[in-house]
Amino acid sequence: MYKYIIPFLAAFILTFIQMPFTIKIAKKKGFLDVPKDERRVHKKPIPVGGGIAMVISVSILMVYFLPINKNLILTLIASLIIAISGLYDDKEGLSPKLKFLFQILAAVILIIGGMKIEFFTNPFDSHDALLILNILSIPVTIFWVCGITNTINLIDGLDGLASGVSMICAISMFFITYKMGRYDVSLICALVAGACLGFLPFNFNPAKIFMGDTGALYLGFMLSYISISGFLKQAAILMIFVPVLILGVPVFDTAFAMVRRKLSGKSMVEADKGHLHHRLLKMGLNQRQTVVILYSISAIFGVLANLISRFHSSIALVISIGVLLIIIATGVAAGMLKNKEE
Repeated sequence: MYKYIIPFLAAFILTFIQMPFTIKIAKKKGFLDVPKDERRVHKKPIPVGGGIAMVISVSILMVYFLPINKNLILTLIASLIIAISGLYDDKEGLSPKLKFLFQILAAVILIIGGMKIEFFTNPFDSHDALLILNILSIPVTIFWVCGITNTINLIDGLDGLASGVSMICAISMFFITYKMGRYDVSLICALVAGACLGFLPFNFNPAKIFMGDTGALYLGFMLSYISISGFLKQAAILMIFVPVLILGVPVFDTAFAMVRRKLSGKSMVEADKGHLHHRLLKMGLNQRQTVVILYSISAIFGVLANLISRFHSSIALVISIGVLLIIIATGVAAGMLKNKEE
């Protein structure tokens, strides 16, 4: 396990040393996030697009540490499509439909490389019968990639929140994929976690730069790739829930947001101030306190996912369903399905 410390530190250092230059270039080229509505927590223009430093670090180090093959090349192409579309959106703006099309394209490229959700096993079948998805594997994979890619972007509302939560998710995925013997995936987890840590000192409150869609979409995409490569290609239906639980903070916050907007008669993609971090701020917490609380929740989800992955599939599934019901009940009780103004 110690051999992953070097890739982790390399990603951390490479990202960290890029950040002062990234901030200067962002200011010079006009990559600025100007607060235009009350949803914005910051009140003055902040450089945006800082996620490009993480993209550069992870991409270079993937080429350095991993064998060059078709899968790696296609993964890099797909991730760069996501990053470039995010970078363009940070500067000029990109319609949601066009961003979604780029995400579908990236997902299709992964599928061409063999990265798709092909089957699960039935945990209640003593013979471990396979549930083959066949042609359904394509839309299921596209749905997963696009969904996870956007969840990180949707929680990127406070200084350090998305980068810190992504780091915790990557670390949680590292331990499970390492235990499963997916050492190549574990290395990518280490790179993503290291890059996030290198970016965090410049993004934590008060932020000197935002990652923007460049970073948020890229991190979401990489976490979706890791989950498919490390978990969802495994013959165990509980592996659906393990990455969902690891990504619990962005996934469940996004799910509650979409249901809340639907119940309110609004578009499911319309922005609001009902996200969990908005509600914690409304309770009187400051940005740092709110972010630390969400870090803690994310870490708890990660520990639970690691514990669940150690049980027999049928037991793990029952525990997973129980955890899911508790999360839903807690969210409903906390008013996550109600508009902030209600």
